[in-house]
Amino acid sequence: MITVKNLTKVFEDKKRGRIVAVDNISFEVNRGEIFGLLGLNGAGKTTTLRLLATILKPTSGTASLDGLDVVKSPEKAKAKLGFLTGATGLYARLQAREMIRYFGLLYGMSEADADKRTDELIAIFNLKDFAAVKCDKLSSGNKQKVSIARTMVHDPEVIILDEPTVGLDVITSRAVVNFVNDEKKRGKAIIFSTHVMHEAEKLCDRIGIIHYGKIIAVGTPDELKTITRCNDMDDVFVKLVEDNGNVS
Repeated sequence: MITVKNLTKVFEDKKRGRIVAVDNISFEVNRGEIFGLLGLNGAGKTTTLRLLATILKPTSGTASLDGLDVVKSPEKAKAKLGFLTGATGLYARLQAREMIRYFGLLYGMSEADADKRTDELIAIFNLKDFAAVKCDKLSSGNKQKVSIARTMVHDPEVIILDEPTVGLDVITSRAVVNFVNDEKKRGKAIIFSTHVMHEAEKLCDRIGIIHYGKIIAVGTPDELKTITRCNDMDDVFVKLVEDNGNVS
């Protein structure tokens, strides 16, 4: 469902010069699989996700979503994708329900289908009591629920979630994680980015560690523990990063 081959992104900065943000990475995510992409801040994780979401164009290499090349067929690829990033805000003046429905219409859904799907997501995320509340008046947890709902409104085959549980309380985080698991069971291909190692261990079928723009390890949580001889995922991550040149 998601195929990444030799993907590279180079930025030219006037002060810092040539910056290789993503360095010749390759991986695949299968249907019905949650792939965790973990890395330190500045490791190239978010750049990778933005390349897959067609927000950025790669310097070289290829990536495809459900067989659609993100460079050659960006609009068709985006139609298959649900992408959540912390950089995407909600429209303050729209109510929660209006926000979700609006994105359904943007994705080309009929008004009837957008209404039906919006109602489904409001129920799934327990937003019924907040559906008529304007987005700027919502709590941070409910804002995140609305953000995820509008990401999923068109029922995409490919899902990319960049730190979807950051800043959320335990109950809201659990609701998000349960939803992601349900989408996996429905056969979706999911990339899940997080800094919470126990969350990645519990949720992800496989994990890729990115460091200095390179994928330095890929495997199941148990495989990564075996490779590093560590029993805790925090220790696994630190060990892999240190062995590949830690950032001071």
